[in-house]
Amino acid sequence: MSNVNRSYKDAIAALNSLQSNYASIEALKSQKDFSPKQRSELSIAEVYEFIRRLGYKPKEFDRLNVVHVTGTKGKGSTCAFVDSVLRQYRGSGIGKVGLFTSPHLKSVRERIRIDGQPITEQKFTKYFYEVWDKLSSTTSSPEEFPSLQPCDIVKPMYFKYLTVLSFHVFMSEGVDTAIYEVGVGGKYDSTNIVQHPTVAGVSSLGIDHTFMLGNTIDSIAWNKAGIFKSGCPAVVSEQSEFPESIEIVKKVADEVGVSSFEVVGSSIIPPDVKLGLAGSFQRQNAALAVKLADIHLRKLGVPDSDLPTWNDGTPTLPEKFIVGLANTKWDGRCQRLTGQEGFENVTWYIDGAHTLESIRVASEWFSSSVVKQRQRPGAPNILLFNQQARENASDLLQKLHDTVSAAGVKFDHVIFTTNITWSDGSYNSDLVSLNNSKEQVDKLVIQKELAEKWSSLDQAKGQTSRKHIFPDIETSLNFIKSLTNDDHHVDTFVCGSLHLVGGFLAVLEGERD
Repeated sequence: MSNVNRSYKDAIAALNSLQSNYASIEALKSQKDFSPKQRSELSIAEVYEFIRRLGYKPKEFDRLNVVHVTGTKGKGSTCAFVDSVLRQYRGSGIGKVGLFTSPHLKSVRERIRIDGQPITEQKFTKYFYEVWDKLSSTTSSPEEFPSLQPCDIVKPMYFKYLTVLSFHVFMSEGVDTAIYEVGVGGKYDSTNIVQHPTVAGVSSLGIDHTFMLGNTIDSIAWNKAGIFKSGCPAVVSEQSEFPESIEIVKKVADEVGVSSFEVVGSSIIPPDVKLGLAGSFQRQNAALAVKLADIHLRKLGVPDSDLPTWNDGTPTLPEKFIVGLANTKWDGRCQRLTGQEGFENVTWYIDGAHTLESIRVASEWFSSSVVKQRQRPGAPNILLFNQQARENASDLLQKLHDTVSAAGVKFDHVIFTTNITWSDGSYNSDLVSLNNSKEQVDKLVIQKELAEKWSSLDQAKGQTSRKHIFPDIETSLNFIKSLTNDDHHVDTFVCGSLHLVGGFLAVLEGERD
């Protein structure tokens, strides 16, 4: 089939075929003779091999001048801040700025952006099939890579494919600054084929992805610090939740031989500097971003007169930094929407929080926001929640309940839904996920468990919420609409998963395939 006849939808269907399905993931977890470390080492080796088959050498990616960022929480927001600041320098020492992040909300193209915009459907399709066809027509050694046989059929898994694709896109499009957000971990992540980043950053650390990274902060911090490279600067956020992790990260930095190592706190952001992202915790992410952008711009030769001046560790920020921080946008993270068509009397508070710490800070943001709005007497609070994939979903729900209760906020209605987008049981093609048990989704197993958990939490605090279980996001939003009228304003907190948030935004904005 020629490229002319292959559409964007064809590309998305092919991409979705690369997702691991639920059964294969469970089978992988049960393999006793193949450790997560062995799987990870094989995985990163395969990325190098796919890059070779595309005709690239890793050292060629130095041309992209990569800013590499990892962490458990805030790494995406940090990348968004860096991207927004660096784009203020277009024409002043900076050319095209690329940004690779994950996951996406509504469209997979959000993961690969140039100058702040997702690449077009036309470009995505073009470059997708250039990679697809090249990998279909090249081979790997059967002895060295038995896992990649037969070569014309085996392709990288979903995230790995998109990572490889992003490098091809950025190289082809002449990007000369690229910001890369790590997917999972660091050392063995698909993005970690960059040989000489301009700077590497680590945001806040916590316990997550324990199957791959281990269940201690030491093992997680060690893995995250794996993006450090000899001779390259390293910057780390202050670690309020696990301060001991700094020692682990510093030890790796010393062993690798980074050119400099700094720990930055939120205090470096002057109090009068406004941020485009809501939530007090974003000042820590902005602080990390300021330091990363400053180091990067200096490496690229931007004059000192156009950059922050540092006095005892505190910067005076130039106008371009201030504008970049203020203009940062990152949908689905402490995002507030109001006045949407069909939902004029609903204020939406949206955050895809899915770790204990991110659930806490998102719940604090929601609580403080609605407390300030209490001049609207009788406005009911609604929670729309799903966490389909996390083994600690009930712990996340408890953290949310504890946090809002401590702030004196309660929910009148609590809705548990799946990530299915539409009421006919369909997903938008960009939102299809095969990583969850279809049987559990169809039978609403997790939703029922979470509803029971919420009942016990309410009972323990002497509260009463009306609980609802719906099979899809569209039905959930129709129910919320039924609770509003001209005299009745509703505050709704959408939380628990970026997959939920993506489907929610698609339904809210009527963006159906």
